[in-house]
Amino acid sequence: MDFFAQQARVRGSSRRLVILFVLAVIAIVVAIDAVVWFALGQHPAPGEPPASNLNLLLGSSVIVLAGIGLSSLFRIMSLSGGGKSVAESMGATVVPPDTSDPALRRLRNVIEEVAIAAGVPVPDIYLMADEPGINAFAAGYSASDAAVCVTQGCLDNLTRDELQGVIAHEFSHVLNGDMRLNIRLMGLLFGILVLAVVGRRVIWFGGGRSNRRGGGQVWMIGLALIVVGYIGYFFGRLIQAAVARSRESLADASAVQFTRQADGIAGALKKIAILSEGSQLQAANKQEVAHMLFGEAGSFNALFATHPPLLERIRALEPGFKEADLARMAAGMQREAASPPASAPTAASGVPGLSLPPVLTGVLAGGVAAAAPAFQRAAAVQQAMPASLNDAVQQPESALAVMLALALSPAAELQPAQRRIVADAFGDDVQRAVQAQASAVAALAPIARLPLVSLAFPALRQLPDGRQQTLVRTLDDLVKVDGRVDINEYCLARLLRIQLSEARAPRSAPVDGVKKLPAARDSVILVCTVVAAAGCSDEAGARRAWLFAMQQAFPGEAIEWVPPPAAWQASFERALDDLDGLSPMAKELVIQALLRAVHADGQISVEEAELLRVICASLHCPLPL
Repeated sequence: MDFFAQQARVRGSSRRLVILFVLAVIAIVVAIDAVVWFALGQHPAPGEPPASNLNLLLGSSVIVLAGIGLSSLFRIMSLSGGGKSVAESMGATVVPPDTSDPALRRLRNVIEEVAIAAGVPVPDIYLMADEPGINAFAAGYSASDAAVCVTQGCLDNLTRDELQGVIAHEFSHVLNGDMRLNIRLMGLLFGILVLAVVGRRVIWFGGGRSNRRGGGQVWMIGLALIVVGYIGYFFGRLIQAAVARSRESLADASAVQFTRQADGIAGALKKIAILSEGSQLQAANKQEVAHMLFGEAGSFNALFATHPPLLERIRALEPGFKEADLARMAAGMQREAASPPASAPTAASGVPGLSLPPVLTGVLAGGVAAAAPAFQRAAAVQQAMPASLNDAVQQPESALAVMLALALSPAAELQPAQRRIVADAFGDDVQRAVQAQASAVAALAPIARLPLVSLAFPALRQLPDGRQQTLVRTLDDLVKVDGRVDINEYCLARLLRIQLSEARAPRSAPVDGVKKLPAARDSVILVCTVVAAAGCSDEAGARRAWLFAMQQAFPGEAIEWVPPPAAWQASFERALDDLDGLSPMAKELVIQALLRAVHADGQISVEEAELLRVICASLHCPLPL
């Protein structure tokens, strides 16, 4: 399953959704206008212009459109906090980063692994502790303000592989731009439903008093608002369900691509089919988020189903699966429940039961094992993360100190100047905290530097806006203290600047662009040039890698190689901003071209890996799997 192809499909779904909702709103306006005209319209004498009727209908249309629009806007604005707002509206509670509960610790580890593998910040993590069904959802406007929420049933009933499958499914919604659409769906449905609420109020306060003049007409209008509001909501739910079903099938496939195995997510779906609780939720507002969930919020209804039937989803993952296999699986689960629990395998890190293949042994020595799946590479990085740093990035102030320590130079002659910069920006206490973290950060495997930023992100988001902006400015000052900025320093500052700025204003996060690749030709050439030069120690090797990229991006064109300028950062920034305006399919061509350059010499350097992570973050797409 292709991320970029799915992005294109989501764009198509969004366009169809907008058209259908526009038609639904037009139909609602016409229906209300007809009732208003019948109840209040003036019938002119023959030959007289119906001006009063036109004004009445125009006023009715404006009021209905304003009511739907303002109500939708109100609901969307109430969710402007992104994923956190949606999770808390469902009664979920945040999972603390320092939890000692083994099940919650396992959940955090899995989510952190997937975030590192995808190259996105670790999202806020929530738990619906009173929900025994197996379900989950991801919400937010972008990856930088996302929240992933799971039920207690996921923790109680799923193995680690199954939990990985569910989380990978939810991350696919984060990566594919589904979350912004989901929040808008919630707002539009709320706006339509408000008509029915207004209708009830009209009947109660106006039309119900039949002794008042015009009470009958007002009652008729109130009744029409109720009927049309609920009918509109009915068809809105149908539209919502149809769009959601298509995205859920693609998310299942993306989860398999992510984890490189189908057993995990298929096992979770089978347990939903077997257990009496299934995926049902008890929350009163469960229908509002039904299109976001991993499974159906209530009993399956083919008309309003937001997900394909369970057996259909399982067979898409395991083509030979038969319904009778569920009975055998249920019997096996009963036998396991009756037997004494086996002790869980342990591991050296916070990743319980993880066994890494030998191909990953070189990852932490400074290189990247290109043959290993991204999920396993992320697990290797997380497994080797020092416990002291893991603990430090869980709290806002200590996470800030770690980020500043990442920017410190190993050159002793530069450190006094850098200490002064930190002290001037944050004070002596923070400067001492940075020095206290410096040795642990210096010993960190190079490939783990930017994943550490992802792990620190939830804590950094809790810093006041002013402190976040000071952090970004200070990082820029620290990396420029020697008059030059190397690739590692640039990537650290750029990544934090992107993620923190989007987290501060989640609704303004960029949406998919529409430009074709030829429109950004110069930007593609420059970005590929910088990546090719970063991965090779000699110009001949860089030119060869760059030619591979050009053959992928612009086949058949004769393009002249020009080495990157010494001060490449400013033009590189402009090029990345330009490329973010490309369409999803054009972005895919850019990533494929970059991969050709990176793999030209058969290995991936740390500099190439960090550049890829920053480029993908700038283009708002996941790291290549």
